[in-house]
Amino acid sequence: MKHILEELEARRARARLGGGEARIAAQHMKAKLTARERIAVLLDEDSFEEFDMFVEHRATDFGMAKTRIAGDGVVTGWGTVNGRVVYVFAKDFTVFGGSLSETHAQKITKIQDMALKNGAPIIGLFDAGGARIQEGVAALAGYGEVFQRNVLASGVIPQVSVIMGPCAGGDVYSPAMTDFIFMVRDTSYMFVTGPDVVKTVTNESVTAEELGGAKVHTTRSSIADGAFDDDVEALIEMRRLIDFLPANNRAPLPEIESVDPADRAEPSLDTLVPDNPNKPYDVKELIGKTVDEGDFFEIQAAFARNIVTGFGRMEGRTVGIVANQPMVLAGVLDADASRKAARFVRFCDAFSIPIVTFVDVPGFLPGTAQEYGGLIKHGAKLLFAYGEATVPKITVITRKAYGGAYDVMASKHLRGDVIYAWPTAQIAVMGAKGAVEIIFRAENGDREKLAERTKEYEDRFLSPFVAAERGYIDEVIMPHSTRRRIARALRLLRNKQLENPWKKHDNIPL
Repeated sequence: MKHILEELEARRARARLGGGEARIAAQHMKAKLTARERIAVLLDEDSFEEFDMFVEHRATDFGMAKTRIAGDGVVTGWGTVNGRVVYVFAKDFTVFGGSLSETHAQKITKIQDMALKNGAPIIGLFDAGGARIQEGVAALAGYGEVFQRNVLASGVIPQVSVIMGPCAGGDVYSPAMTDFIFMVRDTSYMFVTGPDVVKTVTNESVTAEELGGAKVHTTRSSIADGAFDDDVEALIEMRRLIDFLPANNRAPLPEIESVDPADRAEPSLDTLVPDNPNKPYDVKELIGKTVDEGDFFEIQAAFARNIVTGFGRMEGRTVGIVANQPMVLAGVLDADASRKAARFVRFCDAFSIPIVTFVDVPGFLPGTAQEYGGLIKHGAKLLFAYGEATVPKITVITRKAYGGAYDVMASKHLRGDVIYAWPTAQIAVMGAKGAVEIIFRAENGDREKLAERTKEYEDRFLSPFVAAERGYIDEVIMPHSTRRRIARALRLLRNKQLENPWKKHDNIPL
């Protein structure tokens, strides 16, 4: 018996070494952790239980029969994050460059199936060179099996991808179908075809960082939801994110004990909105002073900064926050902001996370670039997402709510449950100057008369009271009471029941 136990320990020790000491050292030289080191940081101490540690590939072509390493380039299993179960797989770059083989894929799909059956989040840590070309179509089939499970799990369990090294070719499509993608600056990149192929096909010279680095995907392509400076920071932030997310689409919201009183007043909010309607203010100050203990996990902070999305808590329970940002483009809605917010709203709705919307929007961004870029369809995505959502929806109009953008931003007409407005709210088809120039076109030459008409329009329409008179706003509230009002409304709506008409699925304007 003793020799069998010794053999087991020896096999485990070899498996844990992955590609060997030299390759582990090379990984560390690139300021990267190994797959198992990453899992140790991500999960609670001693909670990780590894599956399929001894799995090896079955390929025989191109000399592969002579090169077999236990684990086959991916570490899989489950553990806990602050006591809550999560499933995890981590590509091991020290073994065949983390490339995906048939058995490598089977390890991942096994974990995906277990996560789906048991209703727990799954986190993928990517650091790999794509498909294992020695296996040909068998590797491609493995990708397809992984992709299919990404689709089936979507909207059922949270799926999170962290890109911590190369992620190229077929490897990029699995993260692309997950709920969130995060990257590590300077050491991670994502692209379908690498710089060499790009050079050959298009004659463009580009580096891996320029083609698919964290900066590109967080600021331009919107592929990634955030980026961090190193592996440890990324993994600690993933622990924080998981704390906000329910285990699955039928699970209750996570609830964390909060010492922040729900009725806390914030007198500084009474002076947050400037007297000059064209002067900006930072909506993140409002968010920070409204959510529990100022704890806000922002999603896509570097992309479409004219709208802010992320998770916070009210009375210890998770809420999704969507807010126009007057500091950037005056908070206007454009194609990018609409797509960003629409995807976030749909995630919240899929996992029964209430949505709090702060509105200060002067309308949709005009111009040929926006129209040619499909603003109509992208704007419709946000409209569709809010209209489709059945979760509690609470809206606070702080200042401007103009034109179609007023409707789109979780208005009463899109089944918003509770709509509050600050006394500074201005709800109208457009700003006073533009409206007067259209309505009183014949008087455009008379500046004095136009000024008089503008004042008349402002007094009549640029206030929350016309909308309140029609019941489109439930209450005009003092800014300092915003937290208390939102907390009470969320408590009121905890048992909300609303169902959309039966359908196989909707046809959102993609």
